[in-house]
Amino acid sequence: MSAKKTAGGHSYDASQIQVLEGLEPVRKRPGMYIGSTGAEGLHHLIKELADNGIDEVIAGFASLLEIVLHEDGSVTVSDDGRGIPVEKHPKTKKSTLETVLTTLHAGGKFGTGGYKVSSGLHGVGSSVVNALSSYMKATVMRDGFEWVQEYKRGKPAGPVKKGLASKQTGTVITFTPDVQIFSTTTDFNFDWVTDYLRHQAYLTKGVKAIVRDERVGRSYAFHFEGGIEAYVRHLNAGKEAIDEDIFYIEKPVEEAVIEVALQYSDTYTDTVMAFANNVYNPEGGMHLIGFRTAITRVINNYARKSGLLKEKEENLSGEDVREGLTAVISVKLPDPQFEGQTKNKLGNPEVRGYVEQVMNEWFAYYLEENPAVARKIINKGLLASRARKAARAARENILRKGVLDGASMPGKLADCATKDRSQAELFIVEGLSAGGSAKDGRNSFYQAILPLRGKVLNVERARLDKMLANQEILNLIKALGTGVDEQFSIDGLRYERIIIMTDADVDGSHIRTLLLTLFFRHLRPVVEGGHLYAAQPPLYAITVGKQKQYAYSDEERDEILGKIKAETKTAPTIQRYKGLGEMNAEQLWETTMDPANRVLAQVKIEDVERADSIFSKLMGNEVELRKNFIQSHAKFVKELDI
Repeated sequence: MSAKKTAGGHSYDASQIQVLEGLEPVRKRPGMYIGSTGAEGLHHLIKELADNGIDEVIAGFASLLEIVLHEDGSVTVSDDGRGIPVEKHPKTKKSTLETVLTTLHAGGKFGTGGYKVSSGLHGVGSSVVNALSSYMKATVMRDGFEWVQEYKRGKPAGPVKKGLASKQTGTVITFTPDVQIFSTTTDFNFDWVTDYLRHQAYLTKGVKAIVRDERVGRSYAFHFEGGIEAYVRHLNAGKEAIDEDIFYIEKPVEEAVIEVALQYSDTYTDTVMAFANNVYNPEGGMHLIGFRTAITRVINNYARKSGLLKEKEENLSGEDVREGLTAVISVKLPDPQFEGQTKNKLGNPEVRGYVEQVMNEWFAYYLEENPAVARKIINKGLLASRARKAARAARENILRKGVLDGASMPGKLADCATKDRSQAELFIVEGLSAGGSAKDGRNSFYQAILPLRGKVLNVERARLDKMLANQEILNLIKALGTGVDEQFSIDGLRYERIIIMTDADVDGSHIRTLLLTLFFRHLRPVVEGGHLYAAQPPLYAITVGKQKQYAYSDEERDEILGKIKAETKTAPTIQRYKGLGEMNAEQLWETTMDPANRVLAQVKIEDVERADSIFSKLMGNEVELRKNFIQSHAKFVKELDI
């Protein structure tokens, strides 16, 4: 069986696959390898396999990546790359395919010629998926034939079998997640897969990425010749760009490739996405530090040189120059050093210098060649600087002197007695009437109440200085104890749970959305830390004699009524709650505040990009985009309360 020759004369064969240790630890401690055994870890299985296909594309050996969600709960991930080698491995004396899929830390990413650039941290992906699957089947096309092997819970069900002749090359892996590992869910989310593939298509010019969901008969295909330049346009949809032009550069530095695209819009926040070898790094890392350092330096240098920044004026801060910025940073390098298997942060120190070098030279050149755009960027930064200075005094007023001592707390806050944050919870309540009922009905030892008067300011359209002039927002930030923006500290948070409690109608939904916008744009670590919740007040009270039941949806109401009809001939009394204020203190406690009975929805940001897009459309200035968004989602609304 001959080794397969690749571009540049390099071979990809068994000698490039190195084996480091066994596979057993994966099933014992799956969280160490995929983050969790919940929905996040489940979807990480797809990512591990698909990243291998993307590595083949980046290396120039593949152009197609396909993910299929099957009706039986299994998933197939395939590419048209070189195919995993199948000849006998010199160390294990087994087929290399079996070695890769059954041995931890065995992969082409450790070889001396397998991959120059790879998204895999230790080449553990395929074997980890195998270990956590009840069944896996691998089909490899290479060397003129198909090669097939099946596995059960990480162990081969038989040898690698030589199949039909094939002129194609590539790898096809089908797996079924093990319910013994993923006890809470094995249901794959089509939207997650779609978003993941869209990312990969933006980040990898020329790849065709396909997702098919056989469960409901839908599919998408992505192909972007514009790469991350097209990605920036996508991220800025719904925002008004200060100029149609997008800065884009792709340059090799040493063995790495640095790619950056950016554009400014009229918004007051920034969206910067950082990737290393096509892996999204939500916590940034050295490439993001280098980018921020360079863009701040370049803009200040140009502002001084052009006279837009006067001699006596202080430099624009990083926060100032990033206001309204949308950027995608994509670096590709031979040996990425990620923090943790889930690759949240890039640690390679040399990458910071590479990104700075490229930005210092080429973004400075871009500003010189586009003086009108440069002037708009700098003027926006100057406005941001003035707003920052105006907001500084207001911010200092917000910072608490202590953690739980109640100093400088808003008068409307009915605080809780406990000084133990882990027990404390804050209810943000719509209206003074509901606030009164909540104060009377609560457990005052650990439940605090902050009533809001009317609708809070839409912070999507306001800078920080205007935001802090709004008394309702000021009261909320004071009550939280975290400060805001550059002075934000999650350590100051006074409550373990922040619970938004609004009416179950259109006005209540609007107020909840305004509050979610505030938390997403200015208090995001509160959400990311799992501290933000939305209370789910009941829609109906159904009474039969002295017994009362609560229904939180029309379906639940019908189910309760059906049971009553089957068990008794007594006609029930149905009360439809239009607002929290209609409930007395006892009812509000029993239905919405009592931990034994209440229903809380935890607010999560599973996809920052999608959340950013939704808030821009719903809360931004573009009326047509908002109208289209609402119309496109109207089919999900069964009843509208007006």
